[in-house]
Order: sequence, then C-alpha cells, then structure tokens
Amino acid sequence: MIAEGMEAGGHIGHTTTMALVPQVCDAVDIPVVAAGGIADGRGLCAALMLGAQGVQMGTAFLVAKEAQVHENYKNRVIKAKDIDTVITGLSTGHPVRCLRNDMTKAYLKLEQEGAPFEELEQLTLGTLRKAVIDGDVTNGTVMAGQIAGMIKEPKTCEEIITQLVAQADRLWEQR
Repeated sequence: MIAEGMEAGGHIGHTTTMALVPQVCDAVDIPVVAAGGIADGRGLCAALMLGAQGVQMGTAFLVAKEAQVHENYKNRVIKAKDIDTVITGLSTGHPVRCLRNDMTKAYLKLEQEGAPFEELEQLTLGTLRKAVIDGDVTNGTVMAGQIAGMIKEPKTCEEIITQLVAQADRLWEQR
C-alpha cells in the first residue's frame, strides 16, 4: 500500500507523510510504501523509521535522463526553489501541488473569487499535456512535489537510486 503525504506533487491529500505513514503502518498488515517529500537517502531513512518498507519517488525521477518529459519541464523542476510549489483546487476538494506559473496564478485568482468548479476545471483541461509533452511551463500544469528545490541536475535512474541507497547506508550506519 502506498501512503502518500501532501508534500507530493500532483493530486494530494491533507496529511503530511510524517504523520500519515506511521498511522497507515499501524492500521494495515501489509507492506507500506511511503511517498511524498522523499528525494534522497535522508528521506528513505525517515520513511523506514516511520515503519514503511520502501519509498516511492516521483519528482526526483521527473528529471531523470530517461524520463519522457519535455526538457522545459525538467529544467523548470531543476530551477525550482524550496518555496516554488503551490496547491490549487483546495476549494473544490481536488488539491493539486504544482510549480507556480501563469496558469496557477490564474487558477488561484479564480478560486479566491469563488469561481464554480466547472470554470476552474475548464481552465486546467489539457494543461498537464501542455507542460509534459509540449513544454509549455508557463500555461501548463507543472506537477512537482515540495522536494523540487532539492533537485539540482538531471541524472540517470541508476545514479538517482545508487546515490539514494549510498546516502541511506551512510546515515543508517551513523545512527
């Protein structure tokens, strides 16, 4: 079972990974995989200490050299700072974490003005494709987790995993 906290990119809930994972682990008798806000060995170690059997990482792999995501999208994630994510859709009950851009500004403005769900939904139709496929990171939805600010360069999937495990091993030995 995947327990994904609100630090994740894309569609999210309201509970943080730190609070969610131990509660899910206590509630089920199957392996739990932690997700949301995990980008390195520190996050892996934290998830294991919370009771998870492993982790799922999304944003870290968005910029992987093998990822079939437009280079503009990857570059936008790499350039992101720690405060560059925003949550849209809170008023509709469909929260989505993404990077700030013109589309999110327009969405949040409409949301603050009390626009109906249908109008907000119309604004976002096709915007994920705009960002991922077409590379329009201004008007598209650039879904990314809060760890986007930790991603500094593109790496291969093998490099991401090797560095994650090596850092986790070092930290685990120090405890």
